[in-house]
Amino acid sequence: MKKVTWTPEDMPALDDKIVVITGANSGLGLESARLMAARGAQIIMACRSQEKASAAKQDILDQVPDAKLDIMALDLASQKSIQLFAARFKQSYPRLDILMNNAGLMAPPLSHTEDGFEMQFGTNHLGHFALTGLLLDHLEKADAPRIITVSSVAHNVGNIYFDNLNAEKRYSRWFFYGQSKLANLVFARDLHRRLKAAGSKIQSFAVHPGYSDTNLQSTSGVNIFNRFFAQPQHMGCYPSLYAATSDEVRSGEYYGPNGHFELGGYPAKARVRKRAKKARLSQKLWKVSEEMTGVAYLSGL
Repeated sequence: MKKVTWTPEDMPALDDKIVVITGANSGLGLESARLMAARGAQIIMACRSQEKASAAKQDILDQVPDAKLDIMALDLASQKSIQLFAARFKQSYPRLDILMNNAGLMAPPLSHTEDGFEMQFGTNHLGHFALTGLLLDHLEKADAPRIITVSSVAHNVGNIYFDNLNAEKRYSRWFFYGQSKLANLVFARDLHRRLKAAGSKIQSFAVHPGYSDTNLQSTSGVNIFNRFFAQPQHMGCYPSLYAATSDEVRSGEYYGPNGHFELGGYPAKARVRKRAKKARLSQKLWKVSEEMTGVAYLSGL
């Protein structure tokens, strides 16, 4: 009988893969690192807190003693840190097979990054936009490179506030979270289009975890709902692993849980709202992202 659900047991051997996972010290990033390490991948844990990353590394080693893990400092709220990470990574590794743009903040009080960007847009989107551009040449060196960018069902309530990106006029933590997650989805899809137009072999996917019981909920004040609605944390990373390793996926697509309202379940194609498909929006977001970060790539496509 044909299997109708995908789980990490379906992942192939990853012994020859070099994988960068942002935010690998907790939540979905930690689960992804653990499961991919168990398949033999070389995992670069790109984390802001080196103390938390070290504890997470030991946690993985306790379960996967032969795991290949390397901790590298990365603060997505600092363009300088992103530049330094990219430079150090390129000096240390010959290529990059999988880039998992996973790290993120959910609905904090108003604050700004080191470069003056609203924290959620600056970290969740601009940080990953810059990181991806700086690592693109190393991805091209891999045989079958993939980029996975984690969005959210919250993209459905998001808009891109081009006249208020840094919250100078007003701020709503949940609407700005939705903005950052819409930006993640639009970016991943537009990245696919631009890579294809450039003749690149790199594949770009967007994913979302549904509603999973992670540390994001505890820090954003919604953990009271986890007991009733959230799926286990380990299942939240399934769409990311599916996009990163399966032969069934297609570049440019969006994957998430297949359950009711996409809140839980097994990986499948997810719904993309109409706003996220608008060419004018994606082109403007790309241009603004290049201007804000100073990282320009795949322009004019």
